[in-house]
Amino acid sequence: MSESATAREPALAAAEAVKAFIRMNRARLAEDGELLALLLPERFETGEVRDLQRFVIERLKDTNADLRRECDALRATRDQSARLSDGVKRAVLELLDARRFEEAIAAATDAAQAFGADRAALCVEAVPGAAPVGSEGVRLIPPGTAAAILGGDGLGAILSGGGEILFGHAGAEFRSLAVFRLRIGRDTPAAVYALGAREAGRFEAADTACDLSFFARALERAIRAWLDLPKL
Repeated sequence: MSESATAREPALAAAEAVKAFIRMNRARLAEDGELLALLLPERFETGEVRDLQRFVIERLKDTNADLRRECDALRATRDQSARLSDGVKRAVLELLDARRFEEAIAAATDAAQAFGADRAALCVEAVPGAAPVGSEGVRLIPPGTAAAILGGDGLGAILSGGGEILFGHAGAEFRSLAVFRLRIGRDTPAAVYALGAREAGRFEAADTACDLSFFARALERAIRAWLDLPKL
């Protein structure tokens, strides 16, 4: 037997002895948290585990608490989305039920709360020489505002500031803005439907933006019909 082989024999013999001990004492090992912590340090953050059962229970409690918080957050998001969808449906029905142009505009601006916003407005870019807009709820904004906010072809945007441009001085307190282009007519001034909320991140969910965009499309069609303009 070589000298090298002889040097390895004690270590191999010790390893085999440990394996044999584990096989014969599995139940005892399962009750010894300190020994488990020494054998499996990656599974136990501390070597001071004395009560394995309590340790496992605490870990499970923490895991369950995390899962419960995640489920609650998902449930809240789902409920909020359901309420918004219902609000959009009711607002679209109000548009269809309007008997005057002013009633259609009022339906759009009054829907703010149902959409989770503090205020809503129909904003129309001012045209030099044109008569002032007389409908309540319609705000005049500087020419080029829609393009500046939405770009040349953009249909909607979710913003975190800039409400003064769309809502005047009261818009300074809004931390969430949802702005949607209204394609009313080929020769009509550029217009947008804007929603403002004091709560930050109010309109950032994908479902929220989709529902609000749908209502904006319904609103532009209602306005087009009341102004007797051709389809685009």
